[in-house]
Formats: sequence, structure tokens, C-alpha cells
Amino acid sequence: MKEFIKKYRHAWLIIAYFIPYSLWFYLLERNVTDYHIIESKLDAYIPFAEAFIIPYLLWFPYIIVTVLYFIFRDKAGYYRLCGTLMTGMTVFLIVSTVFPNGLNLRPDLSTLGRENVFLDLVATLHKADTSTNVCPSIHVFNSLAACVAVFVTPTLKGRRIIKGGTLVLTVLICMSTVCLKQHSIIDVFWAFVLMAVLIPIFYRRRTN
Repeated sequence: MKEFIKKYRHAWLIIAYFIPYSLWFYLLERNVTDYHIIESKLDAYIPFAEAFIIPYLLWFPYIIVTVLYFIFRDKAGYYRLCGTLMTGMTVFLIVSTVFPNGLNLRPDLSTLGRENVFLDLVATLHKADTSTNVCPSIHVFNSLAACVAVFVTPTLKGRRIIKGGTLVLTVLICMSTVCLKQHSIIDVFWAFVLMAVLIPIFYRRRTN
């Protein structure tokens, strides 16, 4: 057990980060009441589709499994992934603090005229997650970070099925954020911009 803990002690990096991150995010969620509305005219052309709750919820195991994979299979890649995730999420917290933001896009589910398990899951999501602190989208950003890490790591070289599945899931998660009206297209745009800025910083040179 001691050897195991010593070998994988780098796992504590992401665990230690999530403690202050979770506290900061919790305080934002509970205290942000006056915020700037994020909205684009393009949002009106994107239909609400409750079935996208499935890829939206798959984001949680997707990120967890990806981080665990890198902990055990690619230590250098793990540090790059953690650096990307932690930097982007910290930027998100800072933006949400100095520029409180939110949405008015969520539909009234009771007016849709239909009932199904997907809508039940969306209703549960609405109760658990406020429509504030949305820009840039962490769902989109973290998915992009995980996807880049999977495509870059030499431990998955030639694994086309895994990479293809990762890409498809990432695209579906990004789509789910706007199709569920959890995010504006603006939130998605800035998540892509943030990822584009961080890629050359953390993936400029690969060392094993």
C-alpha cells in the first residue's frame, strides 16, 4: 500500500485543487443574485431538446475517468491535463467573481406539453444547478481539455476507436449545453477561446 501511494502520490494535485475550487464555487452559487445576462440572438435558433440531458450528465464520469486514466497511465500527461483544467477553472472563478453572469434561457418545462424521463432529469438539474456563473462554460472547457489530452497522449497512440468515441462524446456534451439551455452560445465560444489560449502553454512540448 505504501508503494502504491508513493507511486501515485501525484493524484493529490487535482484532489487538493478541488477543495478550494468547490468552496469558491459554492460561495458564488449562494451569493450571486445580481448578475449580467449572457445571451445571443443565435440562442433563439437553437431548439430545446431534453434528450441531450444524457450527454450532459455523461460529462461527470467522462472527466473523472479521463483524469483517473492519466493518473495511472501517463504521469506527464496528467500534469498537463491538470494544469489545463486548473488554470481554466480558476479563470472561470475569477470571471464569475468580477463579472457575475447568468442566463434567462431555461424554458418552463410545464408548458412544453409533454412528459418523459429526460424532462424529469432536466427538472432535477434545474433544482440542483442555478442559472448563474455560466461563462465560460466549464462543461465545454473541461470536455475540450480531456479530449485534447486523450488525442495527445502516446499511451493511446493508434487507438482510433477510443479517440473517435472521445471526440463524439465531447461534441455531444458541447451541444448539450446549448440544447438544454444551460448555456448560451457565448459561453461555449469563450470556453473554446480559453482552451485555444491554454493549448500552446501546456502542450507546446511533450516530455515523457
